[in-house]
Amino acid sequence: MAGHRAAAAYMLAVAALFLGVFATIPAAVQSIGVCYGVNGDGLPSASDVVQLYKSNGITGMRIYSPDGDSLQALSGSNIDLILDVGNDQLANLAASASNADSWVQANVQPYKDVKIKYIAVGNEVPDQGGSTQDILPAMQNVHDALARAGLNGIKVSTAVNSGVRTGYPPSHGTFSATHMPPIAQYLASTGAPLLANVYPYFTYTGTPGIDLNYALFTSPGTVVQDDNGLQYQNLFDALVDTFYAALDSAGAGSVGIVVSESGWPSAGDTAATTDNAQTYNQKLINHVGQGTPKRPGAIETYIFAMFNENRKNGAETEKHFGLFNPDQSPAYPISF
Repeated sequence: MAGHRAAAAYMLAVAALFLGVFATIPAAVQSIGVCYGVNGDGLPSASDVVQLYKSNGITGMRIYSPDGDSLQALSGSNIDLILDVGNDQLANLAASASNADSWVQANVQPYKDVKIKYIAVGNEVPDQGGSTQDILPAMQNVHDALARAGLNGIKVSTAVNSGVRTGYPPSHGTFSATHMPPIAQYLASTGAPLLANVYPYFTYTGTPGIDLNYALFTSPGTVVQDDNGLQYQNLFDALVDTFYAALDSAGAGSVGIVVSESGWPSAGDTAATTDNAQTYNQKLINHVGQGTPKRPGAIETYIFAMFNENRKNGAETEKHFGLFNPDQSPAYPISF
């Protein structure tokens, strides 16, 4: 018996060492993707981009339209994909089931070797006219079209920004956009996550009084103490948990969140520096394996974006979110 006890003790020690070693490997490695935008001059071919993802150990990609070259390049790559339908397609997809069938037949079925994980039916759709009212029927039609095609494993969602919800501290989060509660409840019924674009940079620059360290994951201690006892040391967690609270308030607390965009620009404004961009994105990569105070556990996250895109509209910062330059050189050192 003594020999058995010694052997058991030895095996427990080995197991503890084994688990300890693997506990040091960041869970975020399995939950980080990068958004692939194409609004820039001199960008590499889609096949070269896929190789750049693979050589850097990036396991997820988001593309903003069903581009054939990108989908073909992803074939057999084992890279998880968020595929956007494009906001310009919402009315068409909402109009009829047959339109959704045609879209799936053209943009999903030919690419059986692409790991399409989510389809984003709309990205930050502005509430202009009836556009937001097209989101849910379009989601329903695409979901049903996928089912008819035998592609039930692909989850259908929509990507939203922080403007659709309100509340402070995070536990007070509710949806301020009236189209969101029915969408949240539909996601609960299908088991799909909400895709949330989460940008501490924009919250920091648009909200007087927020400390830069809080936005950059560099605060030395708790900054926000919530009513429910949860403590927040960084703005990213607070923003994500506000979404979770909004889902709870909409009766959709079972819905998870995938952070479909997050990043920090490296030029174009006072806080948009290379050092800040590197700090934010590297600490984001290192952090998301932990989850948030409200929802511990790895949270799947996609950094925006792979390349600096000089043809983007809007503020100058929009052109400087890239991790890489068009020649594939790093905009700054980053490790996945």
